[in-house]
Amino acid sequence: MPTEALTEDPRPDDQQRAPSVVVLNTGDGKGKSSAAFGVMIRSLARGWPVAVVQFVKSGKWNVGEEKIGRQLGADWFNVGDGFTWESDNLEHDKALAREGWEKAAELIAAGEHRLVVLDEITYLCTWGWIDTAAVAAAIRDRPAKVNIVLTGRDAPDELIEVADTVTEMRKVKHAYDAGIDALRGIEY
Repeated sequence: MPTEALTEDPRPDDQQRAPSVVVLNTGDGKGKSSAAFGVMIRSLARGWPVAVVQFVKSGKWNVGEEKIGRQLGADWFNVGDGFTWESDNLEHDKALAREGWEKAAELIAAGEHRLVVLDEITYLCTWGWIDTAAVAAAIRDRPAKVNIVLTGRDAPDELIEVADTVTEMRKVKHAYDAGIDALRGIEY
């Protein structure tokens, strides 16, 4: 790790622009979705059409990112029903996941949004609720100008391979481990 300011340009000589990129935020640390919503705000500020598909968070949660995203013009889809450990019917949750993925795949293929955020999609892949190969193929075969941000822990190898940028958030310490509940405005 450098201890002094860089004096040489670290960029590769053959650096080029791409029509779009895929960003994957994974790991056990906080900030995966928060980083994705930072990209959402950047994209909206540039006038891009943006769609967000939240696969776990329920529409009943009234999360801050949805409120501001909608105010700024993002198309928002809550396709989950909350935490699995609170579910009364996992089969229903699995069906919602499949329907949600179908909607997300349609949004990607249509090419009308410059950014599509797939929040917490990795869980559905690792749990086997949706086909990871199909998700990777939809991302790989997307229209050229569609950028995608994926979030969630334990990202499958197929999603890591299809991503251009992968960041693993690592938990060093979390308030939840000390018994502190999620705080509105910080966690949601």
